[in-house]
Amino acid sequence: MSALTSSVGSDRKAPLSRRIRRLPLLIGVAILLVIMVYPVLWMFLGSFKTQPEFLNEPFWSLPQQWNLDNYVSAFVDGGLGTYILNSVIAVFPSLALIILLGVAAGFALEVMVWKGRGAVLIAFLIGIMVPVQMILLPLFTIYFNLRLTGTLWPLIITYTAIGLPLTVFMMATYMRAIPKEIFEAAAIDGASVYRMFWSLGLPLMRNAIFTVGLVQFFFIWNDLLIALTFTSRADLRTIQVGLLNFTGEYGAVDYGPTFAAISVSVLGTLLIYLFLNQRVMKGLTAGSVKG
Repeated sequence: MSALTSSVGSDRKAPLSRRIRRLPLLIGVAILLVIMVYPVLWMFLGSFKTQPEFLNEPFWSLPQQWNLDNYVSAFVDGGLGTYILNSVIAVFPSLALIILLGVAAGFALEVMVWKGRGAVLIAFLIGIMVPVQMILLPLFTIYFNLRLTGTLWPLIITYTAIGLPLTVFMMATYMRAIPKEIFEAAAIDGASVYRMFWSLGLPLMRNAIFTVGLVQFFFIWNDLLIALTFTSRADLRTIQVGLLNFTGEYGAVDYGPTFAAISVSVLGTLLIYLFLNQRVMKGLTAGSVKG
């Protein structure tokens, strides 16, 4: 009886001791959660405030009125819709080219056997090390001579060229984890290289494509330097460049519409990440185990 009582008492103490040991971890997670969530919440609440509230009220105060006037002003007066459209036109063609060419290059480097593929892979790795700031001026000169500076083509070409090295390296790494016997069996059955790529390579790389595509999407969508360099007209500005122009009279920042525009940009990309989160996690672990 005494042994049974002592075992029950120890079982009750064990969860309490585990909770005490986990308390610092839970506190750390709570602090990190506050650090990550509070700026987004503050930005969202600020998108409903008026200019006098920003200037006269404490920064932690809630909006006095909950309306969409700042969002309407951001789209109507600030031209946010045009900036979003330009970003979509510049981002998604670039992303499609990056993924298609990157997967094809990874397939050629890891599945196909040909002389010099190691040197080609090293060349792509060298491309990762080139700073973007070094190539902006030469590219601007080339685009100006080709009369492309008044279009969005400089953004599409530059984003594709900058995104390809990392994409090719990651796709080659993921492709290396696929058993070569699959492609050998397809070749024995008479499948051509193009059939193996479209029917085997792309479907097997689906999760990796989502992961790399999401990484490249965030980089291109949030880019400011390249878009600011190559957009010479106001009607060609992307959303990140357009946010620089949310100013009022005498250059003063109109905080309400500015916070509304930032909220649209941030919450849109956040929803995309939450929607594709599971595929990203699968893609990150796809190349970790071979076989």
